[in-house]
Amino acid sequence: MLHRSSPRLFALSVVVAVALTGCAATGSAPPPSPDTHGAIDGAAELAEPALGLTSIDADGRVSHLDLLDETTVDLGTVRAPLAVHSDGRYLFAIDEIGVSVVDSGVWTWDHVDHFHYYRAEARVLGDVDGAGAAVVATSNSSTTGGTGVFFPESGDAVLLDTEALSKGRVVESFRLSREPGPGMVVPAGSFAAVAAGDEVTLHTADGATTGEPVACEAAAGTLTTRVGAIIGCQDGALLIRVEDEQPIVERIPYPDGVTAPRATAFANREGRPRVAALAGDAGIWMLDTRARSWTLLPVPEPVVQVTAVDDADATVLALTPDGRVLVLDGETGAQRAASVPLVEASLAAGHTVTLVADQQRAYLNGPAERRLWEIDFADDARVARDFETASAPLFFAETGR
Repeated sequence: MLHRSSPRLFALSVVVAVALTGCAATGSAPPPSPDTHGAIDGAAELAEPALGLTSIDADGRVSHLDLLDETTVDLGTVRAPLAVHSDGRYLFAIDEIGVSVVDSGVWTWDHVDHFHYYRAEARVLGDVDGAGAAVVATSNSSTTGGTGVFFPESGDAVLLDTEALSKGRVVESFRLSREPGPGMVVPAGSFAAVAAGDEVTLHTADGATTGEPVACEAAAGTLTTRVGAIIGCQDGALLIRVEDEQPIVERIPYPDGVTAPRATAFANREGRPRVAALAGDAGIWMLDTRARSWTLLPVPEPVVQVTAVDDADATVLALTPDGRVLVLDGETGAQRAASVPLVEASLAAGHTVTLVADQQRAYLNGPAERRLWEIDFADDARVARDFETASAPLFFAETGR
């Protein structure tokens, strides 16, 4: 159970969902029909997002903290994870023999100009078997399209049916064999890109190959934005989007003459077109998927993690080696604010620490400190709330967004 240790609260703004009439599907993962809007049987539509922090401890215990009323419930147990990936609804707990899927039961359906919010039953759904710690890739839809899983020891490339996940079933749309080694399966609308062996192949949802292979040396890092899905390559990134019901691949090369280390992991506020990545010790890579361009930002001091808020102020958040959260200008790299050290002990112990941002707040876990923090990055990186946890939150995700 989580206990609030700070009396400081903030009032989440209530966003009333607009009428369903006239909603248009956009992005790389369109809704299945004009009148579903992300709804599923048994789910309640809400007037505001049911935001929460869903965490998994070292023993695999899953807890969900409701950020509106600050209550906590236990969702069950999974195998002790080595890593966790989340799309804002599901948590994919990764270990050496597979992936366990947790449904937080809360999600947002993004229609670009407005949103729909839902709550359903939270539960542990089941497992996807495989060999080696998998790479998981998700889209911006938690009720349609696919979820990609790649197992490096076996080379199995798996696409899960996300609509089936939303109904409580773990269903594989395809499982393809590739050479063992690094790789990923990246969903893009009703298609999926499989990156393995220095090339990317495109597939329909049943696994059939479509189009010609595209070169991508040492693929690493993927994320889905409003524009499409990106895959990091040695020479830049591939942008995969769907147009006229066909997948299109565009290459976004790094700027000429820039020798900074490549990006290998991307992070942003979910769905936003601009993403951030570490450029080794040289600064921060900003990738604008709308403009198809990279920018290398300087940093005022060393950082170990970054994420792009991509708001009107072009905010970028970064985590320092001593556990402070920096608020940076995404156009210049200049520092606007910094928090006090929060997760210094966790970083020193080698724990996984994750910095997540939404439109108004950032969230951070401290396994060694046994805490979760909520940070108001627009108010000088002020700690708005902190929550003491009964067990160490080794991994967490902000869910309901």
